[in-house]
Amino acid sequence: MSAITNTMAAVPVTARMGSKGTAARARAIAARKTNALRFERRSTKVQTKPFSVVSAQATVETEFDFNEYMKAKAVITEKALDESVAQQYPDSVHESMRYSLLAGGKRIRPALCIAACEMFTEDSSVAMPTACALEMIHTMSLMHDDLPCMDNDDFRRGKPTNHKVYGEQCAILAGDGLLTRAFEYIAMATPLDKVDPKVVLRVVAYVAKCVGSEGLVGGQIVDIEMEGAHEEATLETLQYIHAHKTAALLDAAVVSGALLGGATEEDVERLTRYSQNIGLAFQVIDDILDCTQTSEQLGKTAGKDDAVGKTTYPSLLGLEESKRIGLKLIEDAKAELSVYDPQRAAPLIALADYIGSRQN
Repeated sequence: MSAITNTMAAVPVTARMGSKGTAARARAIAARKTNALRFERRSTKVQTKPFSVVSAQATVETEFDFNEYMKAKAVITEKALDESVAQQYPDSVHESMRYSLLAGGKRIRPALCIAACEMFTEDSSVAMPTACALEMIHTMSLMHDDLPCMDNDDFRRGKPTNHKVYGEQCAILAGDGLLTRAFEYIAMATPLDKVDPKVVLRVVAYVAKCVGSEGLVGGQIVDIEMEGAHEEATLETLQYIHAHKTAALLDAAVVSGALLGGATEEDVERLTRYSQNIGLAFQVIDDILDCTQTSEQLGKTAGKDDAVGKTTYPSLLGLEESKRIGLKLIEDAKAELSVYDPQRAAPLIALADYIGSRQN
């Protein structure tokens, strides 16, 4: 493992909806209709982009069609996500949950989970409940991250952020609802006639650790505490933030999918290294994009990191060194897959390249 990878609420909601709740629902519906086509394209296409940390030499040549693969997975994933959280009473909180969960996006975490499962079994449907759960958790983290007390963002994926449509109280509770629903869904929807219950329990525990204070939450709080503290920031601290805030959930996606597909302990160790590398690369590239892309290109406010004094790879090491690190991480990740059948490993290899070349 490289030195870089080695450092790695339920409150009752009132049923009184009144004119404010009606207006909120109307805005949500209008926003969804207006943006539906745009986000369908965004969630199912991988476009050729001008900036990339992936070199031509680093790309593995296969007959694998990544665009078609992602389109196919997007169709089944969107359907599964729509079915995973029903619109029911209390209307407001469930509508808020679905507003953000179904707002489109790249769906990288479900794709990684499914692709890892496909490495070891022909029936990747066993991983779909966990794939949906990971997207619920990711969505929750974005909803909470956008709140005024955190990053205070008005737009996410080109749409008004959840608290701008439903209010801060509902956005917080809807995020909590998605987080708890995620673990319920893994436990209740994974087919136990196809997966050993002990494996399901291990997946629940692994995802929980990756999301909790030793994972995403831990990375988030250190990130907040380091805002405006450039003089105190070190590469080790930055690596901790990225390895926990971002890489941990990608790691959960890959390892969970592999476990559900029947991977051995050796496979799990190898894929953990793969996922930690792509997870760190994902955040390094996020840092680069924040200071090189526009808000329209990103679908969220650009330049926020610099505005609030966040420590990032470009702010600490410079843009060119950050690009070099991103490229090295992608290459190291793909090297972990060299022992597998190229056809079975092709989706994970292509996903690594996509993470290295993404523009939003």
